[in-house]
Amino acid sequence: MAPRIFLITGTSTGFGSELVKVVLQKGDYVVATARNSSKLSFEGANSSNSLFVDLDVTSQESINSAFEEAIKKFKRVDVVVNNAGYGLGGEFESLSDEQIRKQMEVNFFGLVNVTRKAMEVMRDLKTGGVIQQVTSIGGQIGVPTFSIYCASKWAVEGFTEAISKEVKPEWGIKFTCVEPGGFRTDWAGRSMEFGEKKNPAYDHIDAKETMGKRHGTQAGDPPKAAKAFYDLAVMQDPPLRCVVGTDAYKLLNQKLDAYSDSMKSFKKLSNSTDVEGYQAPS
Repeated sequence: MAPRIFLITGTSTGFGSELVKVVLQKGDYVVATARNSSKLSFEGANSSNSLFVDLDVTSQESINSAFEEAIKKFKRVDVVVNNAGYGLGGEFESLSDEQIRKQMEVNFFGLVNVTRKAMEVMRDLKTGGVIQQVTSIGGQIGVPTFSIYCASKWAVEGFTEAISKEVKPEWGIKFTCVEPGGFRTDWAGRSMEFGEKKNPAYDHIDAKETMGKRHGTQAGDPPKAAKAFYDLAVMQDPPLRCVVGTDAYKLLNQKLDAYSDSMKSFKKLSNSTDVEGYQAPS
């Protein structure tokens, strides 16, 4: 079987970096991107199996150019992994408007623009492919001190679920939201940004201290996560969503149970609003 071509955003650290290693180990080819790709270096990477390209997800020009280079070299892109992103921590009222917009710009709008380009390429070249969105358990569960991070990831989840129902089956374009729990990457360390100006009302919360203690103690092992991402990407029929991590799996099951109980509790109220005599279409 011909090697698959992966294009991965945000490969300088964390999941992105680990996934490049797995792709190369499996004998597939990779377009590894980062804002500054000249710093990238991977064991086993050579001019025939890899291409390092600058890609800033906040620039449409940069996105277009990265895809053009990928196609020029490899003639196709089979898997696009939207991994670029960062965490913004701090109570909502301690975040500046600028910080909030930047978080959405990178984690949501950047991903939307890469996804648009990926869909266009996969359809125009008639290759189909998989578009993998690295969201978070925070894309399904609201986490205190991560309101806008969660908002960005929930937005990706809703966007992806909707577009997965818009594509024609014959295009062969599939989508998966990968929802990791806590992993020992740089996410909670060097990569994280915090609120610019602490709102004094929140003396009961110290986001920086909490994340400092959490950094490096998470359950998740990044190389194992990368293997899971890879397995999902090469599945014949990948799921629309998959949690990754024991903590994420447990939390989401708890949420599903609570959600289901709440739905049942308010069944009467929820179903009390139809026009008199209305018949639902069969």
